[in-house]
Amino acid sequence: MASLLIAWQLTNKHVLIVGGGDVASGRIDHVLAAGAHITLVSPHDGLHPLTKHHLDTSDRISYHDRPFLPADLDHADMVLTAIDDVAVSRDIAVRCRALRIPVNVADDPSFCDFYFGSQIRQGPLQIMVSTNGKGPKLANIIRRKIEESIPRGAGAAIEKTGLLRERLKERAPGVGGDVGKRRMKWMVELCTAWEMDDLALLDDSQMERLLDEGWEHDIVPTPAELGVAPVS
Repeated sequence: MASLLIAWQLTNKHVLIVGGGDVASGRIDHVLAAGAHITLVSPHDGLHPLTKHHLDTSDRISYHDRPFLPADLDHADMVLTAIDDVAVSRDIAVRCRALRIPVNVADDPSFCDFYFGSQIRQGPLQIMVSTNGKGPKLANIIRRKIEESIPRGAGAAIEKTGLLRERLKERAPGVGGDVGKRRMKWMVELCTAWEMDDLALLDDSQMERLLDEGWEHDIVPTPAELGVAPVS
C-alpha cells in the first residue's frame, strides 16, 4: 500500500519530540522549518550537539530535562519519538492513537502514522522521496540524484513567480470563471516561455512591467524585452 504524500502545514502548531539524539536533531530541524512550536523531552546527558544548538538558537522550543510523561501529550498536535527504548516508544504511539494525535516512531514503521522520507528544500520548493519506511538509505541516494538535476535558481524562481501571481490576482481578482481561466493560461505561458534562471531575476519594477505590457495586452514579453539580465 502506498502513502498519501501531502504538505502538512505546521505553522504555530505544537509538536512534541521525545528524545534529543542524532535522529531527534534532524526532526527538530524539519519541524522548525515548518514554523511549529516544539516541546522537547529528553534527559540532558542524551542531547546531540545539533539539538543543543537548536535549544540555544530557537525561541520556539520548550525543553524539559527528563523522560517522557503521559501529561506531555496534552495540547500536542503531533508527536515524534526518537529514543532507543522500543517499549516506551510504542507505548507513546498507542497513547497517541487513543487520543487521535498523529505520531511518528523513529525506525518502527508499523507504529508510524506518517513518514519523513528524504527531503529537498530550496526556498519554497520541497521534494520528498519516501520508501514507506522500507529503505531510508535508498531514499537518500535517490534524493541526491534528483537534487543534482534541479536548477540552482529553482527556489528563487518559484518565490518570484508566487509574488507575480499574487500581484496578478490583485489586479484581476476573482475565483474561477473567465478571469481565473485567463490568469491561469497567462501564467502557464509565462512559466513555459521563460527560463527558470530568468524568472529568478525578476525585480519589482520588472514585475509591474510584465503585468502592464504583458498581462494587459494578453501577451508574454521576452526577458530581453523587459531588460532581465541573462545569466552568464
